[in-house]
Amino acid sequence: MGDDRYHGPGVMVLADGRVFRGQGFGARGTCVGELVFNTSLYGYQEIVSDPSYCGQIVCLTAVEIGNVGANPEDEESEQPAAVGLVVRSLSPVVSNYRAKEPLGDWLARRGVVGLAEVDTRAITRHLRDHGAQMAAISSETEDIEALRQLAVSAPSMVGRNLVDTVTADAAYEWDEPSWRAPRAAAAAGPEAVDPELRVIAYDFGIKRNILRKLRDRGVRAKVVPASTPVSEVLAEAPHGVFLSNGPGDPAAVSAVIEQLRELLGDARSSELPLFGICLGHQLLCLALGGRTYKLEFGHHGGNHPVRDEGDGSIAITAQNHGFAVDVESLGDGAELTHLNLFDRTVAGVGLRDRPIFGVQYHPEASPGPQDSDALFDRFVAMVRERAAGERTVER
Repeated sequence: MGDDRYHGPGVMVLADGRVFRGQGFGARGTCVGELVFNTSLYGYQEIVSDPSYCGQIVCLTAVEIGNVGANPEDEESEQPAAVGLVVRSLSPVVSNYRAKEPLGDWLARRGVVGLAEVDTRAITRHLRDHGAQMAAISSETEDIEALRQLAVSAPSMVGRNLVDTVTADAAYEWDEPSWRAPRAAAAAGPEAVDPELRVIAYDFGIKRNILRKLRDRGVRAKVVPASTPVSEVLAEAPHGVFLSNGPGDPAAVSAVIEQLRELLGDARSSELPLFGICLGHQLLCLALGGRTYKLEFGHHGGNHPVRDEGDGSIAITAQNHGFAVDVESLGDGAELTHLNLFDRTVAGVGLRDRPIFGVQYHPEASPGPQDSDALFDRFVAMVRERAAGERTVER
């Protein structure tokens, strides 16, 4: 009898010719993307649906995947995200009270090609030695050379703007709290939202848990497409602006960088709180005159130690990015606030004289540790101070 978790043999071929054979699951077909590894121990559904993985194939280092199934609440977006998923072993059992369907069925609905029963440790070591590279997975052909050519001819992440692929088509408001937050029950009603707090969130591939974190703190954010002009944002008279995570090469998102330069230079925004996460942090730094560069194999996982340069405290963080900010390129007005202790790359920056800051990691986690959750408290405190100042002026 066959194993109904799989739908037949599958194969993955890297651009450098390395071949890994296994069993196909999820969507049937062929996918091409940049192959990266993620060291998180849980949260596969959130990882696969994170728009920051758009155009990438994710290899999970945890041994068994799929044991808690999939459910609608743990999707980070409906937008395009990871194109492929590689695992060592797909669990034969789904055992969780929140599960609605097996992982393979959920992947198939999202069009994500899966490959299981492969040596993910060998894949991870290969990527650490040779760097992230393009790869092709197929459950419909075993033509190794054809798949290698697909990988070789695929566009590199360097110079690739993927924000336009994942950003929202139109603006919308978010009003859903975290399902597991201690204050979630109390936050369910409209009275939990402060109508005076207006935050505009630029969507470069935003994760839903970021919006939930803001909602938990009384903010109903308005999410706007990446191309939204600065004049439209400022016309909303927001008390804060948020710059979201997202995929691709930050330096290639030139139109957004110019928008942010305009926003930073507008007199109306001189005291406007601004918070950027991951790609949003990188775009902020580029708008301030900084530079970014491609990491060899990126940071993907929930075990990255980051040091706060202000008080020396260390947080374990969730990270997901393939590019980093060049610390030497930060201007006189910006300062390094957080440092990645794995490789001493920039993990956070701030402006000395304005309420503007960004971090390279994911304080909203999902999945990952919650060590940095207080960064949302910091941002919302800035937003409340701005709103309070406006009310004082009006009186």
